[in-house]
Amino acid sequence: MSKMRNDDISLGRFISLILRHRPEVIGIALDNEGWADTAGLLEGIRATGRKIDMNTLERIVRENNKQRYSFNADKTKIRANQGHSIPVDVKMKQLAPPDRLYHGTSEDTLPLIRQSGIIKKMKRLYVHLSKDIETAVTVGSRHGKPVVLVIDTAAMAADGFAFMLSDNGVWQSEDIPFKYVLDIITDPESLK
Repeated sequence: MSKMRNDDISLGRFISLILRHRPEVIGIALDNEGWADTAGLLEGIRATGRKIDMNTLERIVRENNKQRYSFNADKTKIRANQGHSIPVDVKMKQLAPPDRLYHGTSEDTLPLIRQSGIIKKMKRLYVHLSKDIETAVTVGSRHGKPVVLVIDTAAMAADGFAFMLSDNGVWQSEDIPFKYVLDIITDPESLK
């Protein structure tokens, strides 16, 4: 896989905004499962003055390191695999999770989580969980100094919580009570 071009990264972020949060920015709508018409997406993006064609879109979908997007079988539709703040049902697989998963957050956010007693989904449809500490560190780094919460997903599942796995490997659940936090890794760099 080649390194993504800067213009692809910028377009990818714009596509993420459209397919996960605000399709109206380019005058399109998503269906109930989060699908957008590919031709309409391309036309809407071009109407904003950005240069994009089907080859570029296919490259962005293929080379995105987080595998954020997918096409339907004939590539007439495209959607984000997860991370929506608008109500869609991307038909994620409900599965039994590994015994532990990890939630990346920031040092500044940790006191708010402790105070509320809940890891909240915030503006998204679900709380996102990572299968490894490294990914959780990357997620937490977006908001400041990273902190990783180790989640007892085995206990959550035993207590009736459901877990979904997106097509791009992100585990998701409803709001998580703080009592399921097994450990807080405040210096994840020390684990390297």
